[in-house]
Amino acid sequence: MKWTIYLLSLVCFVSCTEIKTKKNSQVTPVSYIKDTPTLDGRPIENYWNLLEWQPIDQNWIGGPFDHNDYNGKYKMSWNEDGLYLLLEIVDDTILDQTEDPLKLWWNDDCVIVYVDEDNSGGQHRFNHNAFTYHVALDGNVVDLGVNEKPTLYNDHIISKHQTEGNTTYWEMHIKIYPSLYNDEPNIKPVILTADKRIGFAVAYADNDNSEERENLIGSVFVPGENKNAGWIDANVFGTLQLVK
Repeated sequence: MKWTIYLLSLVCFVSCTEIKTKKNSQVTPVSYIKDTPTLDGRPIENYWNLLEWQPIDQNWIGGPFDHNDYNGKYKMSWNEDGLYLLLEIVDDTILDQTEDPLKLWWNDDCVIVYVDEDNSGGQHRFNHNAFTYHVALDGNVVDLGVNEKPTLYNDHIISKHQTEGNTTYWEMHIKIYPSLYNDEPNIKPVILTADKRIGFAVAYADNDNSEERENLIGSVFVPGENKNAGWIDANVFGTLQLVK
C-alpha cells in the first residue's frame, strides 16, 4: 500500500512538473549582426534583406479582419546588447486616443513585445519572470510593475516608426532583463550569447475607431480558448534560438 501511494505521488509530481515546464515549441532561429542598426523606422540596412519575414497572423482577440485593414510581419536579429526587431504593419487606421500613457494603454494601436529571458515559462502578472511590453505610437513602453501598477519601461525598448500610406515600419532595440528584475535600477540587462534561448512573442493591437481595441493579432499559435493568455502566462510564448 505504501509503495502504491509513493508511486502515485511520484507520477503526480512528474506530471505537475511537466505541466509547469515551458515547451520549446515554435522555435525561431535569430541571426547575429555585428553592426548596430540605426533606429529610424527605415529598414535600409542590407542585412535586413538577408533575413526572413515571420508572420503576425494569429487572431487572439476580436472577430475576423480583412487584410486590407491589417497585415503584419516581423524580422529579428541580435548582438550582445539585445534584440533588434523590425515590423511591417499594414493598417488602414492608426489610432492613439489616450494621452496618458498609463491609462487604457492596451486600447490604442500599439505593438506588444513578450519576453522571457531564460525561456522558463510561468506566471508573470506582477513580477518580471517575463515581460509584456506595450510599445505605444509615442514611444512609451508600459507593463505592470512589481507594485501591481502600470509602469513605464522606456529604457528597456527604444523604438522608432515611419508610416507611408497604410504601411508602418517599426524598428526596435530590446534590452533583455533577467527574471530577478524587480524595478530597481541596479539590475542590468543580460549580455546575449550564441545558443541562448529566449521566450518570445510579438502582437499588434488594432483599433480602428472604438473605445476598446478591436483585434489583438499575435505571432504564435495559442492553444485553448484563452488566446490572450500571454500577458500573464509565459508558457504560451514561442522560443528564440540565438545563432551566430
